Amino acid sequence: MKFGFYTLGCKTNQYETQAMEQLMVAAGHSVGSFDEPCDGYIINTCSVTAVADKKNRAVIRRCRRENPEAVIGVCGCYTQHAKQAVLDLGADVVGGSANRREFVDMMLQAVKTKKPLESVDEALRRRSFEVLPAGGLVERTRAMLKVQDGCVNFCSYCIIPYTRGPVRSAPLEIAVEQAKELARRGYREIVLTGIEIAGWGTDLPGKPPLWQLIDSICRAVPELRIRLGSLEPRVVTKELCEKTACLPNLCDQFHLSMQSGCDTVLQRMKRKYDTARYMESVALLRSYFPNCAITTDMIVAFPGETEEEFAKSLDFIQTCGFAEMHIFPYSRRPGTPADKMPEQHNNATKEERSRRAIAVAEEMSLAYRQSQAGKVLEVLFEEESKGFFAGHAPNYVKVYVRGENLHNRVLPVLITEVYRDGVLGQIQEEEQ
Repeated sequence: MKFGFYTLGCKTNQYETQAMEQLMVAAGHSVGSFDEPCDGYIINTCSVTAVADKKNRAVIRRCRRENPEAVIGVCGCYTQHAKQAVLDLGADVVGGSANRREFVDMMLQAVKTKKPLESVDEALRRRSFEVLPAGGLVERTRAMLKVQDGCVNFCSYCIIPYTRGPVRSAPLEIAVEQAKELARRGYREIVLTGIEIAGWGTDLPGKPPLWQLIDSICRAVPELRIRLGSLEPRVVTKELCEKTACLPNLCDQFHLSMQSGCDTVLQRMKRKYDTARYMESVALLRSYFPNCAITTDMIVAFPGETEEEFAKSLDFIQTCGFAEMHIFPYSRRPGTPADKMPEQHNNATKEERSRRAIAVAEEMSLAYRQSQAGKVLEVLFEEESKGFFAGHAPNYVKVYVRGENLHNRVLPVLITEVYRDGVLGQIQEEEQ
């Protein structure tokens, strides 16, 4: 049988879709394109915003309309809290945001019997981490390794703790073995991912710190680059920096979750740090990783955000000097406290503040890329791009060089100038 997959949302969803594809192939079936005739289709949904929910519904409707006889399965965060809505859209198999192996088995059964199936657990009761196969069917340069699931932060704008449940961590020995397997399969870089990887270990015996996971994986696969997913600022401590700065294969790019650069807005968001603690993390990272790229996310026009508060955020991000930013206008998420807050902003305000924040972010990105000129960076090459070959340095700056057949090679490159969305460079010598 053939199955098509469609993934919405975060890297964790992407990881879990790749795992389900592998499970299907291991069971003797094939994976096809979502746009070609298949026996079944699996849609892995996101529900981080109301906009995401709208996208979910549009994909499900289209799939049902274009494939009236096929079995359609829907899983993910949207089904976790809106099971009936998914059933009403014509899904045959409905699963939640966990138990991916069970969901694959349900799909196989439904294709054979043509009978609908559903299984959605109570997310807040989850206590175990589901180990899934890492990597994808198509060999790539970079693989994701899910080391954690769940979140207990309960930010006022976010529904994910309710759809993903509490923190569950991959046992250290399993994470290390999966990293070794990815190395054996030829990957050159691993991205440690999860819903909140800062929470890794808090549910394990002895509560091992995050740095122990990073250290163990880096030492287990010294030939691979290890990149971290999004970090909560409070996990960046002097101890973490001291323990990891000595690891030569740890990428010096750190995505430090921010959301706002104004303390009063952070309080309304129910974030568990203020700008002073955030800046402490920025200073620590720059002290131990001198050329590091610090990237972040920012939500603009949060309910009640005044022009003065927004101006404080703009000043703060310039003080931080981010290498890259993702700017999001606040999107109402029904079921969260922020959705019921007064002083919701209109679209015009959201768009205007987004433009201003993006302009500042682009200036900072340009400045960081300009600062790389004259440096030699180890670049993992990934793709051909209009006469150039492109890849990423450890700090995730995109690097272009003239050359061919460089895929999956790591080479030292002298950076000469800013170019396109990255920098231009010259290869210094052959791969060692």
